[in-house]
Amino acid sequence: MNSPAFDHATLAAFVDVMGSSSLTLSGRRLGITKSTLSRRLSQLETQLGQPLLRRHGNRLLPTEAGHLFLEYARDMLRLAEQSSLALDDLREAVSGEVVVKVHPALSRGWMAAQARAFLDQHPQTNVSLRLLQAPPVAPDVQAIQVWLGELTTCGLRQESLGALSRGVYAHPDYLRRHGVPAHPSDIAEHTWVDLLGDTDAGMTLSHAEHGDYYTALGRSRLRVDQHTIHADAIVNGQGLGLMPHWMAQQRLHHHPGTLVAVLEAWHATPQPVTLLYPHGHLPGRLRAMIEQLRAGAPSAWQLTRDTPAPSAHR
Repeated sequence: MNSPAFDHATLAAFVDVMGSSSLTLSGRRLGITKSTLSRRLSQLETQLGQPLLRRHGNRLLPTEAGHLFLEYARDMLRLAEQSSLALDDLREAVSGEVVVKVHPALSRGWMAAQARAFLDQHPQTNVSLRLLQAPPVAPDVQAIQVWLGELTTCGLRQESLGALSRGVYAHPDYLRRHGVPAHPSDIAEHTWVDLLGDTDAGMTLSHAEHGDYYTALGRSRLRVDQHTIHADAIVNGQGLGLMPHWMAQQRLHHHPGTLVAVLEAWHATPQPVTLLYPHGHLPGRLRAMIEQLRAGAPSAWQLTRDTPAPSAHR
């Protein structure tokens, strides 16, 4: 026996009446006459072979069959909407401008590579990359954003791309001149290179066996507000500094031997990497860029605490 084919408008009418308990109210909301609505419901009951609604005074109440069929009707309407959107996606060419606002630390290497891959795959698009100097605090319906660090609610969807585990680094020459810290408590004896003032109050390092240890920091004669300048200062031997392991690995790949992980078993709190985009149905070009950024998130970003520090000789 073949399953009955249900008309979309009839299912929508049934679901609306189930919510309103009134032909008059549902007819007004759906923009159809009361008689047309009644006829659609009667046809649906005939298809199913049993009553779905019963009259009780001025209200229509569901029968047991009506309650049971309601969830199926909602599912069928939902699937119909999803299939319609999917077909729209096939018809919609991925074209036009895509604006991506990105944290400066992720812009030059990672985001630039994602933009190149996106443009190669979607020749009818163009990408506008902009630096995001502060975490988003309000919705931006025209852009996709990527932030490194903590966030508050800002009216956008927030999706994790991973996190960057961090450790203490120095240049080999600095360590030869000043010695290698053997414990977090030794850091206070060294010059510290500060990034964005985020270690003004000292920092807590974590160890898999020994737990957390709070340490004061040495004096910071150099304070910077860019990760690239911060890494340059450490590489130039100006002191110890806290760096994401992933960024240290990128630096060592291009400049072997310029960084050494200090206290390799100790790690600072990981920094989350978050993808932000508007709620609701998005244009195809934005959805395509979101997929590119998801796929392009390095596997190292998924290791938040126990990522091994890179070798200084890599």
